[in-house]
Amino acid sequence: MKTIEVVAAIIFDEQGRIFTTQRGYGEWKDWWEFPGGKMEAGETPQQALKREIREELDAEIEVGELLRTIDYDYPTFHLTMHCFKCTLDSAVTLLEHEAARWLNPGELHSVQWLPADEEIIEELKR
Repeated sequence: MKTIEVVAAIIFDEQGRIFTTQRGYGEWKDWWEFPGGKMEAGETPQQALKREIREELDAEIEVGELLRTIDYDYPTFHLTMHCFKCTLDSAVTLLEHEAARWLNPGELHSVQWLPADEEIIEELKR
């Protein structure tokens, strides 16, 4: 089974809300996820995350601690996702996503998450 390694930004604001994005394309269109994407050869996870956020949100972030690495088996590939606590350094412009929301931890289950992202939701609600 093919393995894909990605990074995800768990972006918090000053009120403790978490930034979430809705996919606008592909098999998982309309499902919610944390912004991020595939790592490229030679990149550290932090470099990949900063690049992906620039590409997807036209924004700059501060990458903090690694919250968790999630391993999840989708039907056609294995996903390894490194989830980092982040903060925004600029405003965002959605370049790839259909929608975005700031959610309080207790509101995280109000949207339909990609299966791999579900693995960290319970931790974030605490």
